[in-house]
Amino acid sequence: MTVSGGVALRVETESVEATVRAVLDGLGILANALALDPDRDLFDAGMTSHASVRFMLALEDAFDLEFPDDMLKRETFSTIAVISAAVRQVLGND
Repeated sequence: MTVSGGVALRVETESVEATVRAVLDGLGILANALALDPDRDLFDAGMTSHASVRFMLALEDAFDLEFPDDMLKRETFSTIAVISAAVRQVLGND
């Protein structure tokens, strides 16, 4: 499967966190996405609210899921660790 920018993802062979990082990197939202500390606030690192929506939609495509309405808030998309936990929760892998 691919995300915007043509980045191919093999979700079945990568960890959730690695896929989250690959999606973020593929969108070009943050220059150092692959090296960010998993607990670093993405908004403090430069992500905008518009970019977070693009990121959320790309994650839904990459993982073939839909975030429930109660997860659609800034806190859910604040760090790679929190996003990875949210993805695992939606997938039932928490």
